[in-house]
Amino acid sequence: MQNHIIDLPGVGNARDLGGYAVGDKAVKSGVLLRAARLDQAQPTALDRLAREYRVQTVVDFRMTEERQRMPDPQIPGAENRFLPVMDMRDMIAANPALLKMFGGSLEDALAASGRMMAQYTDPQTDRMVLFNQMCAYGLVNPDIYLGFLLEEGGKRAYRAFFQALLALEEGRAILWHCTDGKDRTGCAAMLTLFALGASRETVLKDYLMTNLVNAPKLNAIREQAAPCPMEKEKLEMLLFLSGGAAETFMNRAIDTLTVRYGTVQNYLERELGIGAAECQALRARFLEKHTS
Repeated sequence: MQNHIIDLPGVGNARDLGGYAVGDKAVKSGVLLRAARLDQAQPTALDRLAREYRVQTVVDFRMTEERQRMPDPQIPGAENRFLPVMDMRDMIAANPALLKMFGGSLEDALAASGRMMAQYTDPQTDRMVLFNQMCAYGLVNPDIYLGFLLEEGGKRAYRAFFQALLALEEGRAILWHCTDGKDRTGCAAMLTLFALGASRETVLKDYLMTNLVNAPKLNAIREQAAPCPMEKEKLEMLLFLSGGAAETFMNRAIDTLTVRYGTVQNYLERELGIGAAECQALRARFLEKHTS
């Protein structure tokens, strides 16, 4: 699995979907790239993305608050597209329980959530403390991806993302990211792989590779949590918050789309406008003869 990982100094969880098998074909290498936040990318990483990969479009799925604190650098020759999957203001306004927990008024709640988001991206943060806070607010649960995929903001973002895929020029690449490069980014990768005809096994393999990339950090969290044994589900949520991928969460998302729409492909067609013709165009563009 190591061959999917890209060396981009300063960029976490950087990977290439190239090489995944789809029937008797495979995803083209160097074209479909996914990553975590880009604001700490070193000049060598930006140069590689510009010269080697010839990135045409950078899709940023983060909230406005995240983007303002950690703005994307400009990759020479690339267009930056801001496609927020969700916005904190909308999420809080639509959830009275969160509004109450965060302080009563929308502005107070936004301020409190902003402080929490800042903690989330600070490597010095005590993850156990933050984990207990977010659990208390109901912000960590196995249904988190359903909000990305079923709410209007998420559908709008992923619809525009697929249009960017369809508009990609020959010989160019697209890079999409969020903060950790595993959740909003992972859902985009899941939808892309299903659109290309990949199996569920392949989708999960790509999703769970985050745990390989972040293994040292996740092992440290396990050691930190060891003195206070917790249920398997709670440990999974702690690791999820700490940069891990949770198979239960992605399976819940795929299962829910399958129950509601019949197949993930039906979701793509009904909600994102990616039907048979669009999937065929994507496969013609991003698949090649399997060489192994």
